[in-house]
Amino acid sequence: MSGQTLAFTVMPAGGSAAPLQFAPQAAVIAGWTGRDPVARDKHIAELEELGVPRPASTPIYYRVSAARLAIAEAIECSGEESSGEVEFVLIRAGGKTYVGVGSDHTDRKVETYNITVSKQMCDKPVAATLWPLEDIEAHWDSLILRSHAVIGGERQLYQEGTLAGMLPAAELIERGFGGPLPEGTALFGGTFAARGGIRPASRFEFEIEDPVLGRSIQAGYDIVTLPILG
Repeated sequence: MSGQTLAFTVMPAGGSAAPLQFAPQAAVIAGWTGRDPVARDKHIAELEELGVPRPASTPIYYRVSAARLAIAEAIECSGEESSGEVEFVLIRAGGKTYVGVGSDHTDRKVETYNITVSKQMCDKPVAATLWPLEDIEAHWDSLILRSHAVIGGERQLYQEGTLAGMLPAAELIERGFGGPLPEGTALFGGTFAARGGIRPASRFEFEIEDPVLGRSIQAGYDIVTLPILG
């Protein structure tokens, strides 16, 4: 089922910006995608401290509603036990694959008893800019994911790491789909452990940096908390 059409801007290396209208047909969240088993297990242990069970296999691929993808300045979440995670995002549109950045915002309370449902509980904000995958494949490992969280009015570095710590895009796609990324699919590629542990915030900011080409994609959103009654 399609989500709402998202208006992206494609920024090719050395080229001109071009608009891209993307009507997602499927959204997939890949989890535990680290190449380094030590770092991967650190994130698993981090989640276990919150009561989240270990995955049956790694990596693992969760389907969520395509309608959860959003380019938004704020999202609404029930209660105060959700948080964001910076992830690279692969998008297949018009026969080409693009790279962007997003946040797998997740309800941590629900995650303790059903991870799939927890992924479905919250919108998945994405930045409005994309890069062609072909422009960055040769230096993929040098790309940096980073996030900041505003907690108690203070902006804090929340996550940071290079994509050398995660499965390459081609391998991630092959393991999940057994071939090319299907047309109309958005695939979130995994995340890093949070510095200081997973915790809620009033605002979450995320980015992907390309130090080789000297550019970055940045976005952020406020978290509006809705009351839980009963």
